[in-house]
Amino acid sequence: MSYTIGRLAKLTGLPVKTIRFYSDAGVLPERERTPSGYRLYGDEDRARLELIRTLREIGVDLATIRSLGDRRLRSVLDLHLKAVETQLKSLQRTRAVLRATLARDGDPAEEDLRRLHALGRLGAAEMAILLDEFVDEVGGDIEARHEWLTHMRDCMLPELPEEPTTAQLDAWLELAELLADEDYRDSLRRQSGDFWTEERDYGAWHEINIQVMREALTASQAGIEPGSPESEQVLDRILALMGQSREEALRAFDEHDPRAARLWELVSIIQDTPWPSEPTLAYGWIEATLRRVSSTSRVSSTSRVSSTSRVSSTRGTPP
Repeated sequence: MSYTIGRLAKLTGLPVKTIRFYSDAGVLPERERTPSGYRLYGDEDRARLELIRTLREIGVDLATIRSLGDRRLRSVLDLHLKAVETQLKSLQRTRAVLRATLARDGDPAEEDLRRLHALGRLGAAEMAILLDEFVDEVGGDIEARHEWLTHMRDCMLPELPEEPTTAQLDAWLELAELLADEDYRDSLRRQSGDFWTEERDYGAWHEINIQVMREALTASQAGIEPGSPESEQVLDRILALMGQSREEALRAFDEHDPRAARLWELVSIIQDTPWPSEPTLAYGWIEATLRRVSSTSRVSSTSRVSSTSRVSSTRGTPP
């Protein structure tokens, strides 16, 4: 069916001059004209106008809309659906913040207004872009490290629920701040630089890591207390898999940035999944065992030195 520009304006609710502007700007491709030179439009143009209006409402510029080209009606409707879904999610986030704010007595606090403003400009698309920048910057030019972060990317990008709680909204904002934190990015690069060398194979490491977590979780679930003789045997098997000495492993835990654990906790809050997660429990058990075993070894070593000193002194020899 063909429509004149006046008829199309009535059907879409857009002014004639707006439709004419979109046609002249190339975002609404011209198809045909009457013998008198008047523009004619079809159902595809009507659907495309609805898409253009939606995209403009969510801040998409005309150049980007123009780049969509002259697509078939199904493609235009598909894009329209995605744009509407994006709008709905944004509105749902805003509604959740407003409800939480109005549920409290008194005027909104500065934190409420900050949250409302930030969530208005931080949707799933913006979070995805932020995470891509994080992966590229931290991964750097070390292929294995970049591959590791790329595999972790989907896990680090949770989907905000349609009806998020205040805690989930705050976790969403904190996660964005952490991913954008230059000091945190720099810290991860420093910590991982020695481990993720060009010689290290990500696939092989991934398989080893699965075995390490299985050993630790099995021990933890079996009730083996960190620091016990049984835990020391498990620890030695784990360190053999990791190719590390106790000193090297302990140093790695000492240098570990606690913000990494916070990142995964925020993801868990947003996803509403159990915390601590299995990897966190596994490495928590390993660290606790390593510290207690190392502490016991130092005490034993100190006792042996002290005992030797006393014996030497009674014999009249230098300690």
